[in-house]
Amino acid sequence: MTSAPNQDTAPLAHADVIVLDYLAALWAESEGLAPELRDELMTTVADYIAARRTSVSDALSDPEQIVGRLGPPEALVASVRRGRMPSHLRMPLPPALPVRARPPVQPHGGAGSDPAALALLMGGGFVLPVISPVAAMAMVSASPRWSVSQKTATWVLVLGSMFGGFVLSVLTVAATDAPGLALLVAYLVAVTGSMIAGCTLLPQMSRRG
Repeated sequence: MTSAPNQDTAPLAHADVIVLDYLAALWAESEGLAPELRDELMTTVADYIAARRTSVSDALSDPEQIVGRLGPPEALVASVRRGRMPSHLRMPLPPALPVRARPPVQPHGGAGSDPAALALLMGGGFVLPVISPVAAMAMVSASPRWSVSQKTATWVLVLGSMFGGFVLSVLTVAATDAPGLALLVAYLVAVTGSMIAGCTLLPQMSRRG
């Protein structure tokens, strides 16, 4: 007596049939691959399908769309034969935790260069009467230690002493016909202006230094 067929076996859903047919076609197409590479490809594709169907952010219930995104089996196999797994099969990384932005680093305000600026302004003028004070004033201008009015007044002293020294040297040459004396006058006036400028900035350095 022949037993009746088992009625408990439910037919496969249409979605499962599409997925199984694709996997079967991929298995047949990848026959020429090395066994471990073939297994890796099948596992990756199966994981991709499962992830796409259960994705929280972008779930695809239609298996035909998933298979369409995978591409033809022969294209996947050809890509693997070229030595790389197709990039769209890689599992998406979990969303990265937001990186807490670091507060902007406040500049030190040239605190380390302020003493050097005063040294150039008050002492460097004896060696380089023009170059040293101008370089010192560039450093002073970049520092927040002194106010705009202090910087402006210091610039006026430095540049004014240079211009005054030049005018006095011209007058000295005209009056005495002594170029050496004229240069000495210009030098002394420029150095004196640079020293006075440094002295006007020095109290602020003493209070905050």
